[in-house]
Amino acid sequence: MSYLSLSTWSLHRLLGPLRWTVWDADGERHIVNEQDQPQALTLLQLPAEAARRGYSAVEICHFHFPGTDPAYLNELREAFRSSGIRFDTLLLDYGDLTAKDSKRLSEDLALMRRWIDAAALCGARQIRIVAGEADGSDDAALAQSAKNLRELAVYAKGKHVTIVTENFKALTATGDRCRELSALTQPEVRWITDFGNFSGARKYDELDMLLPHSVSVHAKAQYDDRGLPDRAEFELCLDRAIGSGFDGAYVLIYDGPGDMWEGLARIKTIVESRLNEAQ
Repeated sequence: MSYLSLSTWSLHRLLGPLRWTVWDADGERHIVNEQDQPQALTLLQLPAEAARRGYSAVEICHFHFPGTDPAYLNELREAFRSSGIRFDTLLLDYGDLTAKDSKRLSEDLALMRRWIDAAALCGARQIRIVAGEADGSDDAALAQSAKNLRELAVYAKGKHVTIVTENFKALTATGDRCRELSALTQPEVRWITDFGNFSGARKYDELDMLLPHSVSVHAKAQYDDRGLPDRAEFELCLDRAIGSGFDGAYVLIYDGPGDMWEGLARIKTIVESRLNEAQ
């Protein structure tokens, strides 16, 4: 049965510093650049707050973690357990499975395995791995991504974590490429469908290609400069998901201006209304 979730990206102006992982090509190593943001809420407080506001699950972006030491990860796991909601997905936003530089690829894969370990410790059911940054027309890159995703899936399975990927960044920018990659990685790898990451005349057909393989959707609307969603366009996306038989998490994404909880509340009302009408 479908349920409502939220991503910490929807609260990124409330959760404190953003810790962006980048590749230092000169030093051949990862570095973390910290972007200051206000902190009105900690990750440890978030599960209870999300539950209070009517959500059943949460997704956490890796750059919101203040640390990954076992003691902290156990605290986070307990925060979810005591709140009664699920930690569905750890969203790893860094990493290029299609990197041509062998050193970077090796280091990125090692970092991904460390985040899989972290996901297991804090109780995340799955981890989102970006399929790759290579151009979508690169067949060799697609094959490389599929191979690495399958190998990571084997590693993650041993930790009781599932690998998911998404129509996110260049390699999976089209529905056709997502479908091809899905065929190469089934059944080990599942998908997140992001409403906002396809565009153009084929957008809704591309959503149809990916939704049957997805465990969650990123329910992202288009917002005006007041933070108001384009309701008609958003409902078209929701109707494609409902019509496909999708039966997973609707993860609400608000990245517009103004109060982020208020922005989430506006799209939450639309999603709940659409789902109720479909019952």
